[in-house]
Amino acid sequence: MSISALSESWKAAMSNNIVDKPLNLAGKTYNSRLIIGSGKYRDFQENLIALEKSGAEIITVAIRRVNLGQNSEEPSLLDVISPEKYTILPNTAGCYTAKDAVRTCQMARELLDGHKLVKLEVLGDQKTLYPNVTETLIAAEQLVKDGFDVMVYTSDDPLMAIRLEEAGCLAVMPLGAPIGSGLGIRNPLNIRLILENAKVPIIVDAGVGVASDASIAMELGCDGVLMNTAIAEAKNPALMASAMKKAIESGREAFLAGRMPRRLYASASSPIDGAFF
Repeated sequence: MSISALSESWKAAMSNNIVDKPLNLAGKTYNSRLIIGSGKYRDFQENLIALEKSGAEIITVAIRRVNLGQNSEEPSLLDVISPEKYTILPNTAGCYTAKDAVRTCQMARELLDGHKLVKLEVLGDQKTLYPNVTETLIAAEQLVKDGFDVMVYTSDDPLMAIRLEEAGCLAVMPLGAPIGSGLGIRNPLNIRLILENAKVPIIVDAGVGVASDASIAMELGCDGVLMNTAIAEAKNPALMASAMKKAIESGREAFLAGRMPRRLYASASSPIDGAFF
């Protein structure tokens, strides 16, 4: 191949560069695709340090477990983590019925001066913390009707993901594995099926244990990953938060680049076709 031909090939390759679009939720653009939680840290300061190291711009808060001002006698998370800098994402962790979940979201809206963006989760039982999808769908429909912007935690069922999207949820968040298990992405095929049919962001929520789990989720094509225990229970939460930031970024780049095809047999890195001898 001539030098000029090589130059043209290079120009063609460069012209095919993919420009990624940032994550958009409820009309707001986010550069980071990582969302972290606020539970299980030793204190709010440790949480803040992990948040800064993660590069995340959204932090999810369990209204039933973390003080946002509902208890005036205790320190508030908002005294340490500024809602001016970060998006506070109230969630309904600990709710087992649609009624409780809706009430919790309404409480969050009052505490946060009309804040509409919420993460909905309705659990089925205390042992597995697996989502009760029937109650989740009921709550989602009520919250959307009431003007909330709903990001919804659910099972990795592709059909339920469609139902929740049709109900008006702005993001669907299938679990990778049970909450706090650290087992990683146990059913990547179902996540792929959800992604194929989705018209809203798909964010893996729950089950991540190490950076490679987050990278796998992103390589599948997910729009983001939400995690809490993987960072909060690490021996060094700040260092793990930094690792997760890099994993999200590298996994996204790998997805955009497009992986090589899987092959049953070997394929030489330096093929002999066109060789000079």
